[in-house]
Amino acid sequence: MPEIARWEDLERDRPEIALNGTQLLYQHGAGLAYLATQRKDGGFRIHPFCPVVTAEGIYGLIGDSPKRDDLARGGSFAIHAFPKPDGDDEFMLAGRAVRRLTNEREIATVADAYHATGSTSSGDEWTFEFLIDRALLSPYEADEGGKQIWPSRYFTWQAK
Repeated sequence: MPEIARWEDLERDRPEIALNGTQLLYQHGAGLAYLATQRKDGGFRIHPFCPVVTAEGIYGLIGDSPKRDDLARGGSFAIHAFPKPDGDDEFMLAGRAVRRLTNEREIATVADAYHATGSTSSGDEWTFEFLIDRALLSPYEADEGGKQIWPSRYFTWQAK
């Protein structure tokens, strides 16, 4: 089983990946990304969701849904940021989600960060922290005319 780490570990080890990844996640104001989870039968689901990045971790407030059931059952996930309107830069995280139940300060911090972006919630969501085993950032450079230069560069990180 791969090692897993918190968002703060990624920030410490590879700040350029964390910074650029955060910019991609929050490019529209609220955090926006695709969340891939694993169904009970082993297949995959992909859903849009609103990730929440705090100083310590990356989280999701997940309402009653198949994706919540998937995370509660097995926890495997991949997060992929929405693409930029004018480019194909990519940011991806993968690992295991863990439901946070007992640390009221942590849960409140996540909810406050979520609502600070203008996002709303019903208040009955479960708070999951996404513990990371790997991260990928793939930015494209542009030529003088603004056209993307292929291939992009790849920056990776693996939890220790």
